[in-house]
Amino acid sequence: MTRVWDVPVHDSTRVRDVRVAAEEAADHTGLGRDRRAVAALVATELATNLLKHGGGGQILIDTVDADLAEPGTGRGPALQIAAIDHGPGIADLTTALRDGFSTTASLGAGLGTCRRVADHFEVHTVPGRGTVALARVHAARRDRPGHRLPDTSAPVRAGGINIPLAAAPYSGDAWACVRSGDRITLLLADGLGHGPAAAKASGAAVDQLHRCAHLPPAELLGVLHTALRDTRGAAVAVARLDLATRHLDFAGIGNIGARLRSGDTWRPLLSHPGIVGAHRPARLPQCRLPWTPDSLLVLHSDGLPSRWAPPPVEPLTSWDPAVTASVIVRDSSSAARPVRDDTTVAVLTPTPQDHRS
Repeated sequence: MTRVWDVPVHDSTRVRDVRVAAEEAADHTGLGRDRRAVAALVATELATNLLKHGGGGQILIDTVDADLAEPGTGRGPALQIAAIDHGPGIADLTTALRDGFSTTASLGAGLGTCRRVADHFEVHTVPGRGTVALARVHAARRDRPGHRLPDTSAPVRAGGINIPLAAAPYSGDAWACVRSGDRITLLLADGLGHGPAAAKASGAAVDQLHRCAHLPPAELLGVLHTALRDTRGAAVAVARLDLATRHLDFAGIGNIGARLRSGDTWRPLLSHPGIVGAHRPARLPQCRLPWTPDSLLVLHSDGLPSRWAPPPVEPLTSWDPAVTASVIVRDSSSAARPVRDDTTVAVLTPTPQDHRS
């Protein structure tokens, strides 16, 4: 089941809650003592930054496969910490990222230190719209800082953000990305309802993907229909990228949203009515579209408004995919209009030629 630590940060008492959540998540992920301390420091500083510069916000902590978003790391699980706010943004990001810089009294570390001690750190900010800061702390310490050469055998990256409804410990949504030969499959499942029972359904879909990643999307959904019969069922969308032919196959059942960008055009990919594990269409066609160097795929559960607007800043393909997902969620919600369901956004994007830690 997908375990997520979702901590709203609107006063100083929540900073300690964020640190405790980071330590619990680090133990859950299997981080050693030194890595656990790094995760706690990064989470604490991001929470402090939310209060002092963002007017409050949200910290999301979960476990991800570091190699999906950072091809070539080969370090397996990592703790992902995302800080999202709707504040004024950071006017001078370069200065703010200097180690120890702060415009107010703080713990003396700040964003610069987060960038130095985390294995991956990225900030996206837009004046007047808010900031997303995302860090990952690997279970295994990186060998050296600085540039990392791109892994040419993994020309795409995958990442996502998962927000459980009402800060519940488990999300009914789950996403995963698996490679089988020259084919990369991205799956997003939304278990019916909320809570542990919904999480069991979406988790069963992810487990089955790891066993059947060689199957095309429509056929995989048929296997999932059988595998999820003992659960509540789920809405599931599957996209498979063939690296050899450079095309994307897609099929979905239920209310999972999907959009594919090519050039300046966003194209919706339609799922079919039904519930995987309970009711599937008698015939399930899959669509095929070209995958270009500037393509970007977004899958999302129905917690995200169907008419969400793509981020206006370019180039999206240069961002970490989890940052792209976080920005989409941030720009589609607000303190006055919070997410209305378990909300997950998963992104598949080309690997940039110059990937920096």
